[in-house]
Amino acid sequence: MKFLTAILLTALLSFAFGLFTALPWFSFAFCALLVALGVHQKPGKAFLSGFIALFLLWGIMALIIDFKNEHILATKIAGVLPLGGAAYAVILVTAIVGGLVAGFAALTGSYLRKK
Repeated sequence: MKFLTAILLTALLSFAFGLFTALPWFSFAFCALLVALGVHQKPGKAFLSGFIALFLLWGIMALIIDFKNEHILATKIAGVLPLGGAAYAVILVTAIVGGLVAGFAALTGSYLRKK
């Protein structure tokens, strides 16, 4: 239950920070860290909950934006990057980057809580 709570809190708090504040793009890392400090979990589960929360959040948000602009931007970025022109690969890379940053922030929060 803590695992699901941590995922939901991280995703909702990160979405709210991104929507209602003028903080930089990596502000969701602070959210993941705070949730990991508040919801006590083992370090592996903390990393996984942060990763899953932001992987899903950024992936879904990127898909929504991609559908709204008819894959134009993602296709152009995929042409610049070595992704073979696949727009969905750009979305996957975006989700993985967000997930890794949040996962490591949650891992840090879990280790800080142990002290």
